[in-house]
Amino acid sequence: MRRLCLILLSLGLAACSSPNPYVAASTPIPPAPPQAATTFDASAYPAPVRDYGAYRSWAWRNGQLPAGTAWADAAQIAEAVSGALDQRGLRPLHDNRPADLLVSADVRQEKRLRQVRDDYGYGYGGYNRYNNGYGMYNSMPIVRTYEVQVVVVRVDLFDARTGQPVWSASAETSSQGSLSERGDALRQAVQKAMTAYPPS
Repeated sequence: MRRLCLILLSLGLAACSSPNPYVAASTPIPPAPPQAATTFDASAYPAPVRDYGAYRSWAWRNGQLPAGTAWADAAQIAEAVSGALDQRGLRPLHDNRPADLLVSADVRQEKRLRQVRDDYGYGYGGYNRYNNGYGMYNSMPIVRTYEVQVVVVRVDLFDARTGQPVWSASAETSSQGSLSERGDALRQAVQKAMTAYPPS
């Protein structure tokens, strides 16, 4: 047995001392194309900081008011968005001068799942032979899921000179209520969406 182990050990050492069949090889890096010296890659650099203070005026994108829905008509949506923009120092242009910002707004109904948790308690009690009261109380949570309809308001701002998106936000509100209540809810949702403008 000892002789067999010595033979196997000798064979293993002999295998380790054999030359490595793998040889490192590489191809040279090809030269850069001639246009690389004159091409500027803007994506390789961080975008310049946007000056939101330079935006002072706005107009509707493509010259069109927001599309109305069964929940709110186009005039209601336009009035709510215009009021929110006005509070942030942005004034609408009604002439042929170019605006600083182009604005679009969208209102749509969506479904949401809501969860309600109810804690129902149970317990028992009594007396032991020493007339000491004893008992136990515990609660068992019940989670109920139900579906509700909400209205989502989205506002998008674009740089009028470049057409690039500048800012976007959305907020939601309940779809229930009378016509006047829906108007108030729409204004509150637009104000909520515009809360973070201009970004700090």
